[in-house]
Amino acid sequence: MSETALLSAAPTLSGAHRLVVKIGSALVVDSAAAAPRGAWLASVAADIARLRARGVDVIVVSSGAIALARRSLGLTQKRLKLEEKQAAAAVGQIRLAQAWTEALEANGLTAAQLLLTLEDTEDRRRYLNARATLNTLLGLGCIPVINENDTVATSEIRFGDNDRLAARVAEMVQADQLVLLSDIDGLYTADPKRDPDAAHIPVVEALTPEIEAMGGEPPPGYSSGGMRTKLVAARIATQAGCAMAIAFGHVAHPLAALLDGARCTWFLPAPEGRSARKRWIAGALSPLGVLTVDAGAARALACGKSLLPAGVRGVEGTFERGDPVVVRGPDGTPLARGLSAYASVDAERIAGHRSDEIEAILGWRGRDEIVHRDDLVLL
Repeated sequence: MSETALLSAAPTLSGAHRLVVKIGSALVVDSAAAAPRGAWLASVAADIARLRARGVDVIVVSSGAIALARRSLGLTQKRLKLEEKQAAAAVGQIRLAQAWTEALEANGLTAAQLLLTLEDTEDRRRYLNARATLNTLLGLGCIPVINENDTVATSEIRFGDNDRLAARVAEMVQADQLVLLSDIDGLYTADPKRDPDAAHIPVVEALTPEIEAMGGEPPPGYSSGGMRTKLVAARIATQAGCAMAIAFGHVAHPLAALLDGARCTWFLPAPEGRSARKRWIAGALSPLGVLTVDAGAARALACGKSLLPAGVRGVEGTFERGDPVVVRGPDGTPLARGLSAYASVDAERIAGHRSDEIEAILGWRGRDEIVHRDDLVLL
């Protein structure tokens, strides 16, 4: 793909439907004061509120618990023993949750804390339980704030766990975008701090060995991530059909900056990842509801368009946002399966209406589509 074609294929945050944002310790914690960076967190919370007003589901994966507790526990040495990390996490997790709660509540949002391990995303039963909890919280309008459960880690806590955890979470909840806020505005051909000729890479089509070789050493200090682990996260996310961005976080309102076109690196989702997800939608889901559409909507679906509420003539069943539904034509013929962007009670209210009427009907601005084409599979 040519450079021009790659740039045109790059996603934008304005097109996100379900977004996971990973934030490292160096962004969350003021290392000099060993305290949360309150003003910065407030700006991020305001950005999240802006995204929620657009109908975007947002999940935060936040590091910082250990860094918040080190000084108060007298654990100021550079390297900590495993049990010292666990103790610091136990103390710092309360402070981290409080910081996020205060920042989000100031913007009218409810924070929910989840402590996960990578094993929680690999064991099928725990995976399904975690996914159900996250989907329920999102359906209730909450902002889940996730961190690794370092207090019960059974092996050494390695750098980059939250990069990988964020990618696993994005995979778990079928997020379409993952943003890693970092101390750099994306991937470069070499370390720009050491090589003045390093070139910024705006879009990565595929994670080739050459791209993976660009990962460097993890940075010093409280931050435990590095470009190497971000590339590991990119592989996990893109193979699940999720686009990923590495963006600069050391500015106020970093997500708003990304919305406004700030420079970053986008990793495009693997085509087979999206196909696998659509195969899963088509074959592995038991629809919880039925959307009956008119002839015009049926023709639009056949042309690859999204399903807009104006084309819906009937809603059956009880379902929540993100639940699977079957789409039927005017004669009752099944046309497609997909994931509804609205709960059944809201879908009933907006059925037959134009997208620009949604806010007046529901009292809040949701997505224009009742089922987006990315969440839709024709039968």
